[in-house]
Amino acid sequence: MDLQTAQLIVNGVAVGSIIALAAVGLTLTYGILRLSNFAHGDFMTLGAYLTWLANISGVNIWLSMVVGAVATVGAMLLGEKVLWSPMRDRRASSTTLIIISIGLALFIRYGIIFIWGSGNQSYNLPVASALDIFGVKVAYYRIVVMGLAVVAILALHFLLQNTKIGKAMRAVADDLDLARVSGINVERVVISTWIIAGSLTALGGAMYGLITGIRPNMGWFLILPMFASVILGGIGNPYGAIAGALVIGIAQEVSVPWLGSEYKLGVALGIMVLILLVRPQGLFKGTL
Repeated sequence: MDLQTAQLIVNGVAVGSIIALAAVGLTLTYGILRLSNFAHGDFMTLGAYLTWLANISGVNIWLSMVVGAVATVGAMLLGEKVLWSPMRDRRASSTTLIIISIGLALFIRYGIIFIWGSGNQSYNLPVASALDIFGVKVAYYRIVVMGLAVVAILALHFLLQNTKIGKAMRAVADDLDLARVSGINVERVVISTWIIAGSLTALGGAMYGLITGIRPNMGWFLILPMFASVILGGIGNPYGAIAGALVIGIAQEVSVPWLGSEYKLGVALGIMVLILLVRPQGLFKGTL
């Protein structure tokens, strides 16, 4: 393997780690709430901007990420109260929910532009030199991003497999009616799902800002790789979404020398279409 390919793979793993966090939130909301949330990418952008706002106000970047995550979770819970819960009560169709989510995405994006402008922003951080690992130049913040992603994914695994709420979430994903009859508090599971999804999504947005900068449409350009990751890994399967995101991230970066950076989204779309044609259920079973 030449150094250029190794460099692209490292870059792909970093980007894939970020996509993985957001894709996990996306697949959880679908697996438990049956909601294909096209506003998910813009919530990711919102998390990045709220992190940036706290950071430029003098807050440490790591604490700023916590602030951004908490505020993003609050915004998602507001959306649950105002939009998604009433729509579930009215038994709205999946098409209606998708249209609403697209409208919410536009509302968030243009709200960000209205408040903070359309220009790119960056955190108030010192410049960190890249590390040389066997000839491959790895930016310091890319290493941080990959490390944070691993910690977040391990925490999610522990929560889903070893906690009462995690087991309840898996039960609701398998069979909502049976879970309700069994005495599981479904509303509590719904709130927990939004909290987990919001935290991971905001963290992903903040981390993406560490390696590329922040712009209002960044989440919109990441929503397709997110959906591609979810479909590739099996809809509703968070572990599959992580694996799918890493595949998508690496494939996008490795394709650059041949196709150019402007076709990265095309690569994600191509993989998604191919999987839908060959194995529509994804590479893994679609369940928590």
